[in-house]
Amino acid sequence: MKIPKRLQPLLEDGLIDEVQGRLMSGKEADVFIVRCGAEVRCAKVYKEANKRGFKQAVTYQEGRKVRNTRRARAMEKGSKFGRQQQEETWQTAEVDALKLLASVGVRVPVPYSCVDGVLLMEMIFDAEGRVAPRLSEVTFTREEALRDHAVMMHYVQLMLCAGIIHGDLSEFNVLVDPNGPVIIDLPQVVDAAGNNHAEAMLARDVNNITGYYGFFAPELRDTRYAQEMWALYEEGTLEPDTPLTGEFEESTELADVDAVMAEIDAVRMEEMERLERLQEAESDL
Repeated sequence: MKIPKRLQPLLEDGLIDEVQGRLMSGKEADVFIVRCGAEVRCAKVYKEANKRGFKQAVTYQEGRKVRNTRRARAMEKGSKFGRQQQEETWQTAEVDALKLLASVGVRVPVPYSCVDGVLLMEMIFDAEGRVAPRLSEVTFTREEALRDHAVMMHYVQLMLCAGIIHGDLSEFNVLVDPNGPVIIDLPQVVDAAGNNHAEAMLARDVNNITGYYGFFAPELRDTRYAQEMWALYEEGTLEPDTPLTGEFEESTELADVDAVMAEIDAVRMEEMERLERLQEAESDL
């Protein structure tokens, strides 16, 4: 096959020994099967911003922290350098997420290197040594669906405990190997604490996964794992080993508006008294 331009430098540098073919083309990247020594891996070639399907990328990036202040200022201004840094941040976000999630027990592909917009990572195989299928291509018995759905809910829980939400999780972003589900495609990960859309994205992720497994185990469609996890997360009581039930009841208690206003008035009064004391102290000087 014709070697993609973006992969040529990796061949020249010896990071890749052979490009065996295209695995898939997605909305944010093209993925190729490559050989690195004796191992078969995949090379994810990120598309340029104007060619990606994520038209609302800024929604996902809200709340992400950029340590380098010069880089952050450039990204805010939208300069050429800033756009370049925005691209690098989008790409490195996936590497960072893969490493973080592996460290907390979520099954994801192992990342090896990310060079010039190309991510080299582990290839996931099925029992026969072929490329593992996507979840959308797998059928289950009721018992298998309940088992793997529980695994996926635990992975979402571990992610939330680690402070991130996938943001685009569905049956198309999960592979299934002999040991169960493996989560892929993470450049758009969402900061759970800093993104105003985090709760909605968590609910969408959970609903997508539950909806698919629900074809094989219909009782899953009545579960409310997203609401349960988010409530525990907001309370600060969600832990990696917190048991989940999938049940959740909305609070029927009305907000005590009078109590809230009284608290606001008390704070306002304290501030006025502080300013008066400050003025008195200045007049005595």
